[in-house]
Amino acid sequence: SILEMLAFALRLRPSTGLYGVLRYASSGSIDVQAPLNFWGGVRRKIQPQLDNEPVYEPSTGRVLCQLEAAGAAEVEQAVQDAQSAFTLWSRMTGMERSRLMRAAALIIERRREEIAEMEVVNNGKSITEARWDVDSARQCIEYYAGLACTLAGQHVQLGGGSFAYTRREPLGVCVGIGAWNYPFQIAAWKSAPALACGNSMVFKPSPLTPVTAVLLAEIYAQAGAPPGLFNVVQGGQETGGLLVHHPLVAKVSFTGSVPTGKKIMEMASKGVKPVTLELGGKSPLLVFEDSDLENAVKGALMANFLSQGQVCSNGTRVFVQKQILSEFLEEVVRRTRAIPIGDPLHDSTRMGALVSLPHLNRVLGFVEQAKKEGAAVLTGGQRYRPSDPQLQGGYYMTPCVLGACTDDMACVREEIFGPVMSVLSFDTEEEVLRRANDSVLGLAAGVFTRDVQRAHRVVEQLQAGSCFINNYNVTPVELPFGGYKMSGVGRENGQVTAEYYSQLKTVYVEMGDVDSLF
Repeated sequence: SILEMLAFALRLRPSTGLYGVLRYASSGSIDVQAPLNFWGGVRRKIQPQLDNEPVYEPSTGRVLCQLEAAGAAEVEQAVQDAQSAFTLWSRMTGMERSRLMRAAALIIERRREEIAEMEVVNNGKSITEARWDVDSARQCIEYYAGLACTLAGQHVQLGGGSFAYTRREPLGVCVGIGAWNYPFQIAAWKSAPALACGNSMVFKPSPLTPVTAVLLAEIYAQAGAPPGLFNVVQGGQETGGLLVHHPLVAKVSFTGSVPTGKKIMEMASKGVKPVTLELGGKSPLLVFEDSDLENAVKGALMANFLSQGQVCSNGTRVFVQKQILSEFLEEVVRRTRAIPIGDPLHDSTRMGALVSLPHLNRVLGFVEQAKKEGAAVLTGGQRYRPSDPQLQGGYYMTPCVLGACTDDMACVREEIFGPVMSVLSFDTEEEVLRRANDSVLGLAAGVFTRDVQRAHRVVEQLQAGSCFINNYNVTPVELPFGGYKMSGVGRENGQVTAEYYSQLKTVYVEMGDVDSLF
């Protein structure tokens, strides 16, 4: 049947009910016919279609669809629609907002497999991880649905019967700008607290992964959201600039690179707009000689190879105490070589494809540079071509472990954002703390040790916003996530995020006569 042919083209099961209407063109490309821009409660086709950009399927290298970038007129429409929705949404009670958000979470739960498979097709990560991401998105919306009912101010009793109170009020139209490594999850992480606090949002996905954010927009609409509450506009730097500069936009939340984050902060400063920035990382993972070696090795693998290493919080500088270095490396290399690479839609796959060919080449370039600087490639670090003919053009590489690394090497100093683990040795706690903190970034850090006192002592001194003891890359939505130093400002998830999507109004109430000097 036609559906089976389409499913074969995407290597998906025909029963998944995939997003949009797909056409297997004579050129062999996949074209997503349904528009990827969304505002006012429906998908929008942009006319005229100028300078469309191809979107690639990382696992095959084929064109998946064409990206229609939103220009000034489209951004204006999306923001105006969001402003209209905000007027209605902000007047609803927390219970009313909560009810709608819980309905959206239930829809995500029902469509989990469909969303996860589309995430895989657009991003390249394994289906197992994509399911985790969809679950995280659902849990985040559920969490903030509960928080929406609890937002409240404070009563302050003053002298003479006078008093004051505070009100936590929404900001207005918020802009979310997402990254390509967690397309659906980031859209939920940004929209859920914004909506819970009474705001509306215009979201711009990465142009590399534009597809699944529109699914979230449709889900909010299906749950009963006012048209315009969560809009999606597609595009690159120009579209992002239009959003940040728009006078009706009250706040910007961005996830991505440090250079882009700096530009967004500068643009937002012209309108004195608050920003949340979740930027890059070059995080340290400290493994002490008394660690449970089995858990330390598993933690190091989770800290480096999730999503093909394309995770900002990854612990890519692995410091191992010299007494256990040889044993640690032997086990890490053995397990790294055993990681199944291939079709990310197969349940057995643990490492899929990197997001794009230029990015793959960049990561491989770091491995070559590390070799020139004296690092030892203990395993991996090469382009990988699966045996399946359909996957021959995909952007795969073998996960890499670099030994004999030193602090001055590029692989240790710069964020690679790929499956490359740099292992360094250390002697003392004081030494490793100094070296671990010697970075302009401070997103995350981890420590493995059986010594409880040392664990807390070390974490206290690590300059990072998210720290892990005897685990790594565990990010429950109940916990705030964000960085120190150039890794960003503000936090996502947890109760504290309500402060970044609302503003505080103080009201003084005089119960007596005015005490005037005049």
